[in-house]
Amino acid sequence: MDSVSLFYSFFLIFTGAAVLATVALATRQPLIVAYIVLGGIFGPSGMALINDTELLSDTSHAGILFLLFLLGLDMQPNHLIHMLRKTATVGILSSLVFAFMGYGCARMFDFIHTESLVIGATMMFSSTIIGIKLLPTTVLHHKHTGELLVSLLLLQDLLAILMLLVINNVKDLAHSYLPLITTLATLPLLVLSAVLFVRYILLPLMERYDRFHEYMFLLTIGWCLGLSELAHALGLSAEIGAFIAGITIATSPIAQYIANHLKPLRDFFLILFFFSVGASFDLTLLPSVILPGIALTLLCLLIKPLIFRLFLHGVSERRKTAWEVGFRLGQNSEFALLIATVATAQKLIDVEASHVIQITAILTLLLSSYLVVFNYESPIAVSDKLRRD
Repeated sequence: MDSVSLFYSFFLIFTGAAVLATVALATRQPLIVAYIVLGGIFGPSGMALINDTELLSDTSHAGILFLLFLLGLDMQPNHLIHMLRKTATVGILSSLVFAFMGYGCARMFDFIHTESLVIGATMMFSSTIIGIKLLPTTVLHHKHTGELLVSLLLLQDLLAILMLLVINNVKDLAHSYLPLITTLATLPLLVLSAVLFVRYILLPLMERYDRFHEYMFLLTIGWCLGLSELAHALGLSAEIGAFIAGITIATSPIAQYIANHLKPLRDFFLILFFFSVGASFDLTLLPSVILPGIALTLLCLLIKPLIFRLFLHGVSERRKTAWEVGFRLGQNSEFALLIATVATAQKLIDVEASHVIQITAILTLLLSSYLVVFNYESPIAVSDKLRRD
């Protein structure tokens, strides 16, 4: 793809996204779905206006890195440990239930064992983007419901990152577990090195040159992408590196300043990511994946809220709060889309299984968002009574 076609692709993507985003907001749809639909329309299976989606997909992966970087940036290490302790039991037990549920459903549709394991694993996660964006700021930062939601999402994100690590090393696992153990052993070394680098080099530089906003912007991006690349080179994943990069500077006095200025850049790349998801969806496979996709979607929408309600009520949470958290987490995650892409590249699953994961994620993101905006407080709620910024 040359520079002209790349520019033309950006023109189509962002102009089309602006149009569909307007429609999505007017009909109370999540913007993510608009980007995915646009990819389907302009991609190879649609109007074929953009045929080479591989470059866009590689570029848009930066959106996931910035998402995790900003997530880490919002987490004070002490508060992070406190929240993980609080929700660890609920998060882990519910994830196991969702994985078993997805595995059983996939086997019923004759997917092989390995493919069923991957499909089941993708059912463990809920959407960080949907969960956070449909939560009013006052609830997110000042209410117990927001704290529960964020802590569960964070635990799921950590499990997703661990799963990506396993998938990236799966070929070595066929011969020995030593490579995976060695890779995991480098994780604390990476964290320690990052903490020392931030304390003795990065923070002093930020304090000295904090008046130069352009320099701060470059330094932050360099830190995020640099640690991501280092983590990837060590056999971990770029996602782990980005998350660690965020956590290590979360205690900085200018952490929130950095977060606010990087959000537009994150959104830019996330638009490309979700567009590439839609563009890579082969519509000719729809007849063969629609039934398992609908089955998994119904299981997700019906069972996830119930399981969260039971487990949260079991640890003394109020019934109303437990139900709300359950419905807000009652969808699949953008990580499911990423895992589908990585698992396909590693030849763990075929294209059909990957499309089942994708269509399940798309349907659950759409339908779950409807349930939230019609019943709970959100920035795009249908009722004026429920609309909160």
